[in-house]
Amino acid sequence: MASTGFDTSELARLARQMGQAGEDLRRQVKPFLRKEGTKLKSLTAREARKVGKKTGKYRKSIKRGKPYVYGGTNAIRVYSYAPHAHLIEEGHRMVTHDGREVGFVRGHHVFETAARNFSPRFQADLEDFLDEAVRDL
Repeated sequence: MASTGFDTSELARLARQMGQAGEDLRRQVKPFLRKEGTKLKSLTAREARKVGKKTGKYRKSIKRGKPYVYGGTNAIRVYSYAPHAHLIEEGHRMVTHDGREVGFVRGHHVFETAARNFSPRFQADLEDFLDEAVRDL
């Protein structure tokens, strides 16, 4: 009596290769995010130059953080550690020394503008990254 069966060794090999490809992709995500974060940081600094202040403390305070996981998604942060960054970003009241309000300075929204301008570039870079990862399979 002859037995019939299926040879699943090729399927098992393909599964191992796909598992390895997933692990390789996970290893490449952090360097990709660092590179993209650096691009966003330089774009944000370029936007900060448009504010017009010549001191440079605000521009020098713009940094790129480390890649981290937020809500199950990989992320990276670009931020400013300057104590007055939120005033430039969001605006503030102008107050005299005796407490009278004499006006309002509108915010420049540097980080928001930079993020909006960077979004298409990030999407293109992400597509290239994923295309290259799939090609390496």
